Formats: sequence, structure tokens, C-alpha cells
Amino acid sequence: MTEDFAADVAAIGRIPIIPTILETVCRLSGMRFAAVARVTEDRWIACAIRDAIAFGLAPGGELPVESTLCHEVRMATTPIVIDDIACDEVYRGHHTPATYGFRSYISVPIRRVDGSFFGTLCAVDPEPRRLRTPEIISLFEMFADLIGQHLGALERMAASEATLLDTQRVAALREQFIAVLGHDLRNPLAAIDGGMRLLRKTPLNDQALQLVDMAQASAGRMGGLIDNLMDFARFRLGGGLLLEREPVVMENLLEQIILELQISRPDRAIETALRLDAPVPCDRRRMAQLVSNLLGNALVHGAADRPVRVSAWTGGGWFELSVTNGGAPIPPGVLPGLFQPFARGTHGPSREGLGLGLYIAQQIAEAHDGLIEAASTPAETRFTLRMPMIEQGASF
Repeated sequence: MTEDFAADVAAIGRIPIIPTILETVCRLSGMRFAAVARVTEDRWIACAIRDAIAFGLAPGGELPVESTLCHEVRMATTPIVIDDIACDEVYRGHHTPATYGFRSYISVPIRRVDGSFFGTLCAVDPEPRRLRTPEIISLFEMFADLIGQHLGALERMAASEATLLDTQRVAALREQFIAVLGHDLRNPLAAIDGGMRLLRKTPLNDQALQLVDMAQASAGRMGGLIDNLMDFARFRLGGGLLLEREPVVMENLLEQIILELQISRPDRAIETALRLDAPVPCDRRRMAQLVSNLLGNALVHGAADRPVRVSAWTGGGWFELSVTNGGAPIPPGVLPGLFQPFARGTHGPSREGLGLGLYIAQQIAEAHDGLIEAASTPAETRFTLRMPMIEQGASF
């Protein structure tokens, strides 16, 4: 049996209702041998069998196709039904009944969903049976159609699984590429930043100093992009996030991040409301990254004439941080995908960045046993981090 036909036999074997179909057609018709057969121009292969007459076939077994009446069913694509071969004017002299010793016979075509011929649902018995009734013929045809539909479903499932596997392979290659790219970009970027620092130590006119500041700012933004790429690759390739928890005076950390972003965007107003009564156990560097991502996102997508508000409090064993901006609300259909990788801000006028900032922020929150939630109305868009103050573990 060739590999292709082995796949056909296996496909029929994966349809759980097949044994029930064979049992039912035998009980209702009185036939004692029934089979689902794969029939081609030159092959007859048993895919499933119910045998109460010791015919001697098993799934995968073959008969010479020319010796079967299923061969004629394939060519005519219509059923053959024989109550008693001795009384049948068409088939009483046919070689097949004499070869296999049956007197009653029924075979109906099984077609795939696209209409192509697969094989037959057939049954034989050494004794005469009353098969030429609308009920028996309809029963066999109904079950043959059901088998064809199941085959179609299996083929669609196999195609979907193949597509999914290809997608997963492409995703894995992309993530490995990102990891290598992010690593290899660090060295030239460090050289650019180092060169700009040296230039600042030399006598420069105002225009040159402005160009150095621009280059350093660009290098800083590129460094942030590379950090996000590396973090993304680490999360998706299984490296995870290792935390170095310590008690952090969150007010100092927030003021530092706000100052850094305020320098890069001097035209934007940032308001704070902080009520922090105790240090927060967290990874200082990762928490700074989370805050920077949330605040940077608000500055990019918020209305330029509305302040960005940063609020934080501790109490009841919890730390909560919210970053709020004004402007057009995020459409409801966009909200569920905001924390997915590469979900760039297509809802607003700006398309800065890679769309990894919110994804990375959420991963950092989850590593701290917390969660970031987003809410957006015409009045404001708010991102809120809520995490426990009690340390739950050392790694994600």
C-alpha cells in the first residue's frame, strides 16, 4: 500500500463514527459484511471493516479492483443494489459474485466535499437480502455523504494545521532575527553615543552643540528601541524576565523618569499626584522601564494641549500607578489588542516606535504579579498598573 493510500486508511480510521455506521447499516439491512473502501482506477483498499462472515479482510487489505463491483460504481458513480444475484438480470452472470460467494450486494459512492470520488460504502452477504427499498438505499447514501463530509473536515483541519505550523516557524525565525539584530546594533550605537560625548568636551559653536544634542537624543531613542527588541525576543524565545527585587522609594524613581521625559518634550505638561507611604519591593530598572513606556505612550498619543497626569499610591498591601492623557478615545475594537506585540498606535496621528512598549510594560507588570489595564473615554485615556507590595517570587 502506497503512502498516499495509507493516509486515506488513516483518515477513515480517525473518524470515530465509522464503526457505528458499519454496525448500523448491517443491523438494518441484514448484511453481515460491510466496508468503507478506497477505490481508484487500479486499486481497491479496505479502510474500515465490519466482518461477521470471516471474509478475511482487515483495514489496509486489498482486492484486485477488476474483481469488484465497486470498480463499476466508481466508473458509473451510481449505486449498485442486488437483492439476490440468482434473480438479477444484470449481474447474475457476473464474475464477482462467483469469485467472492455472495448473493446480496449494495455499494454506494463516497464523494469528497468537492465532488471528487473517494470510494464506496459497500456490503455483501452469502444469503439474499431485501435491499431494493427506498429506506435501505437512502440509509447507505446518507452515511456515504456523512463520511464524505468528515473527510472534508479532516482535510480542512490538516490544511489549517499546516498553515499554523508554517506561521509558527516564520514567527520563530523572526524572533531569532530580532534577537541577533538587537545584539549586533548595540556596538555601533555605543560608538555613536561615545563619539557624541567626546565632541561635547571639545569647543563647539551653538549650531554644533545642537547637532550633538540631536544625535545623542536619537541614539537614546534607538537604544530604547533595541532594549524593547531584546526584551521581546527574550520573552518570546523563552528566556523570561529575571527580577532583582529591592525596596524602591517609588517617588524618587517616578520623579527621575518624569524629569528625563520632560527634558525631551519641554512643550508638554506633566502633572503628578503621589501618595506613597512605603517603599515598593520591585526591580528598580524594570519598573523604571515600565513607567517610561507608559508615560512615553501618553506623551506620544495624548492631546498636545492637555496635561499628562501621573498618579501613584500605596496602601492595603498594594501599589497602584496610573498614567492619564486627554485626546481622542481609543476605539473599543482596538483596546483588546493594545498589549499585543507590534500593536502600534494606529488609532492616533502618531506611529512612533515599534509597538512593543505596552507589550513590554505588561510583561514587566506580570513578572511582578501585577497587571496593567487600559480604559478610554472621550474625557480621558488611562493606563493603570496594580501590583501587590508583598514579594511573590524572584523570577518570571
